Amino acid sequence: MKEILHVKNITKRFKLTKKQQASKNINKPYFAAVDNVSFKSYEGEVFGLLGPNGAGKTTTMRMIATLINASEGDADVKGFSIVREPLEVRRNIGFLTNELKLDEFFTPSFHFDFFAELRGIPKNVANRRKEELFDRFGLGQYADVKIGKLSQGNKQKASLAISIVHDPAIVIFDEPTNGLDVVTAKVVTDFLVQLKQSGKSVILSTHIFSLLENLCDRVGIIINGKMVACDTVKALAGEKSLEEMFFEIYRKATKEAV
Repeated sequence: MKEILHVKNITKRFKLTKKQQASKNINKPYFAAVDNVSFKSYEGEVFGLLGPNGAGKTTTMRMIATLINASEGDADVKGFSIVREPLEVRRNIGFLTNELKLDEFFTPSFHFDFFAELRGIPKNVANRRKEELFDRFGLGQYADVKIGKLSQGNKQKASLAISIVHDPAIVIFDEPTNGLDVVTAKVVTDFLVQLKQSGKSVILSTHIFSLLENLCDRVGIIINGKMVACDTVKALAGEKSLEEMFFEIYRKATKEAV
């Protein structure tokens, strides 16, 4: 498989006040949310990021997507540096998080057209892409309904369609099925499989072990900002379940950190 993403020793530090240092029991004026993380991803692969809340998964994803700057390190996205060529990186990445909030007074169709225009996508191409994605997610009948009147599932599907309006080579999903009903979650996971089959690279963060086991080619485990393991699910877990393996690694990593 062809390498499409190479994350190289990225680190993100946040400054701390004296009060924050005391509350976190840290003697340094900064907190390393992500500490020297490296991994690769390939075309036609789903790469999973697994870790507890606050481990650094979302911060890692945001640095790759150039939504926040790395304190140190770099990542190549289709050969473009997140440090030196962020605009080119954004052209090749789609990023979906539960924090993406669409304006409730506008419709999915309006949002799609707006972001397609921002991306510089020709109108005929954007219309074709909108028809394809809205049909894929069952949004056609809701295309002209205000976001505020949609169900949570349809809001999430609209956000997903809009996040990939530009047909990116790499798609980053942060907890894509969180809070969704089982039917909508199935629509989303089926689409992840479709993206993989079409040669896209999918970076997926989730707490659902079965989702990681069923979808991911490889998994990276992040604990306390560090990548403590990275391999195929089979190589990591052996005869155990991914859940059993994760908690063994977690207990070991947190014990060593004390």
